[in-house]
Amino acid sequence: MSRHTHPEAHPDDPHFISRSGWLRAAVLGANDGIVSTSSLIVGVSAAGTDQHGVLLAGLAGLTAGAMSMAAGEYVSVSSQSDTERADIRREAAALRNNPHIELQELASIYEGRGLAPETALLVARELTDHDALGAHIRDELGLSEVHVTNPLQAAFASAATFSVAGALPLLPALVAPSDQIVPVVLIATLVALTVLGATGAAAGGAPIGRAVLRVVTWGAFAMAVTAVIGRLFGVMIG
Repeated sequence: MSRHTHPEAHPDDPHFISRSGWLRAAVLGANDGIVSTSSLIVGVSAAGTDQHGVLLAGLAGLTAGAMSMAAGEYVSVSSQSDTERADIRREAAALRNNPHIELQELASIYEGRGLAPETALLVARELTDHDALGAHIRDELGLSEVHVTNPLQAAFASAATFSVAGALPLLPALVAPSDQIVPVVLIATLVALTVLGATGAAAGGAPIGRAVLRVVTWGAFAMAVTAVIGRLFGVMIG
């Protein structure tokens, strides 16, 4: 028995959308790890805390942030998956109870995409005969395999990237002189954000310059706000 193969114009260069699930979680975790940890270190240091206190705060923030990211990703993706499965169950029930209505609904979708009414109905019939539920999941609900993200995979990717990326501003703070923690962490953070933006853009096939500018700008803004707050509270406490 011969197997059907799907011709591809670029078999060695797959679509980047297939990476969107894990890439989003990884970039989000890494960016949050860098920005939140560095902002916390800068804010605490600007408040006049000694190096031991700064490092303790950074480590606590890194640990809590990683756990929070993992839990948040798991809950978020699980909720999305639950919603998708509920829609699929409703669609399966509609196909059992009202197949003719569902056929016309599918045909109207294809007609709305530019097919002639006769052609749209023919396509809808053939796809229904082949895999009715699959056709409705894909074309009516807009779901496909590239959109389905594993909750555990997303949670692990987010927590792992948060931890690794969050260590980047924490390590310079560990070796920097106590009076140089803020500038050293700022430089390390901007370098890390630049690398993250470029890497994420390259992995997703997006423009590198725009991605770098976006993550660096928002990261610098977050650290600046935290430093100002830390300085104000540090003056007030002192």
